[in-house]
Amino acid sequence: MAETASDLRERHLLSPLSYAHEADLTNFPKHESVTQAKENELHDGLKFGHYMLAGSVAGMVEHMAMFPVDTLKTRMQMLASAGGSRHSTVSRALVSIVKSEGAVGLYRGIGAMGLGAGPAHAVYFSVYEVCKHKLGGNEKGYHPLAHGTAGALATVASDAVFTPMDVVKQRLQLKHTPYRGLTHCIATMLRVEGFGAFYTSYPTTVVMNVPFTAVHFASYEAAKKLLMEVSPDKADEEHLLVHVTAGGAAGALASAVTTPLDVVKTRLQCQGVSGAQRFMSCSVVDAVRRIVAEEGLSALLRGLRPRVLFHTPAAAICWSTYEAGKSFLSNCD
Repeated sequence: MAETASDLRERHLLSPLSYAHEADLTNFPKHESVTQAKENELHDGLKFGHYMLAGSVAGMVEHMAMFPVDTLKTRMQMLASAGGSRHSTVSRALVSIVKSEGAVGLYRGIGAMGLGAGPAHAVYFSVYEVCKHKLGGNEKGYHPLAHGTAGALATVASDAVFTPMDVVKQRLQLKHTPYRGLTHCIATMLRVEGFGAFYTSYPTTVVMNVPFTAVHFASYEAAKKLLMEVSPDKADEEHLLVHVTAGGAAGALASAVTTPLDVVKTRLQCQGVSGAQRFMSCSVVDAVRRIVAEEGLSALLRGLRPRVLFHTPAAAICWSTYEAGKSFLSNCD
């Protein structure tokens, strides 16, 4: 059917609008690209790499700042005959180390900590954030199961990265350590005991850290929400006081509950060093039975005070640094 003159005139007048409309549509992002972008970001707009960077910095700051207390904990968990401390109080153990070895004695093994803490915490926090998001932990309300499960999964992954350097670190922290330094310890362990020695305590570490992390993360999220409800005007999710208080409370509770397992982990990691007892297997149950049989039930609580003293401020430092890092990276984008 032939077009009339009026039809031609109408089509001519509308065509620029049609072209403009088509051009505007091409400038709009496609639905698929928007969906894909959302999948690459979590609830606060940060990406996986951002969590790794913020977590790595937080882990380094936490462990470097609290390293002297960690040395006290290791010494107090070991027997005096095996390079441990003969003192049962933190103050006396501290004075003894400074008097006999100088301040440098508190920092033996810090190189191993530096090598392990950054990568391990990068894995730790990034896996936690992703799992928490997938499990619905970012939805409104309190979700302790999601937070605890995400924390448990995160520690299984991070412990695989951190355990080798933690073994080296604790061996260097002993008073009568036979190792001259980081590289000498690694080389000697590989030559004498084999690669498996670096992961002897991994099962125990996971058994300890899964409940530790589950309690820690669930407590942290609960304390943070409680503080925000009690004082909503002064406490928001970006407020430093919220992270320091919630992180400190979570660290204290989780560390106290898991101290017996931490004693077992330290004994397994330092076995055979400076005359320390050796265990026939890596079994947590067997190690607990032997420690209790030879030293009594109270031996499983050795180092309780320095452990709590370490994790309370350490958790506060770690969480506040991590949240500050996330906020900084979010503002940079």
